Amino acid sequence: MKIDIICPIYNGENYLLKLNNSIVNQNNVNINDIYYILTESKDNSEKILKDNKLHYKKIKKEEFSHSLVRENAAKESKADIIVFISQDIVIENSDWLEKLTKPIELGEADACYSRQLTKFNNIEKYTRESNYPNKSMIKSKDDIKKLGLKTFFFSDASSAIKRETFFNINAYDGKKLPINEDMYIAFKLIENGYKIKYCADSVVYHSHNFTLKEIYERYKLTGQFFKENSYIDRFGTTGSGASMAKYILKRIIKEKRFGLLLRYPFDMAARLIGMKVGKS
Repeated sequence: MKIDIICPIYNGENYLLKLNNSIVNQNNVNINDIYYILTESKDNSEKILKDNKLHYKKIKKEEFSHSLVRENAAKESKADIIVFISQDIVIENSDWLEKLTKPIELGEADACYSRQLTKFNNIEKYTRESNYPNKSMIKSKDDIKKLGLKTFFFSDASSAIKRETFFNINAYDGKKLPINEDMYIAFKLIENGYKIKYCADSVVYHSHNFTLKEIYERYKLTGQFFKENSYIDRFGTTGSGASMAKYILKRIIKEKRFGLLLRYPFDMAARLIGMKVGKS
């Protein structure tokens, strides 16, 4: 199957060339196009794109949203499979893309997402462990009772979806989503009877070191998302968040990370307060 890779770019000069090279060096896949969507940046992103003759489109800041940028780019695709990635992922294995798209080619699922690890030894390390275990799984409507909200966990930092399916469910419905567009599309896939595969053998590094303010703002936006899409919220954001908090604390204590233990209550409070404010 032909594959198109779509990647939004914003102030991405430190990522672009390494990312593009790691994609070009993937084995056993038929890459039709690598398409970058550049939001107006203050750095040298556009110069790098031009100098290296990379396929890109430039948009204004007010045109950007995580959902519409991807939806509009996908409309231009002629490939069988669309792969969405973030500019800041690090791909170290030459079989990342093959492992991500093979389940779609085999008919096991209509969408897939990769395992994400972090290079930082912070609280994100434990959230990654919880959200991205070392065992692959296929999720369908039959798993909602067991998994609850986690049935719809999906990340387009590194994901693949059959193009025909993407538009069969009307993509993001033309909505301008500022966050959680990946959960939005996952919910639609599951509710319409499609399957999603988590591919633990397709690995990327996706590392952040957010300040407490940044965590608060992200969870505030997440809260707004659940407020506007309350039909998803009914599957248990509170229970999911509590489960994550318990897992993180358990791992911190087990590894005797006492520095992180001091950070932990403030980190969790930023998430909880942000979510509550967003939902209010």
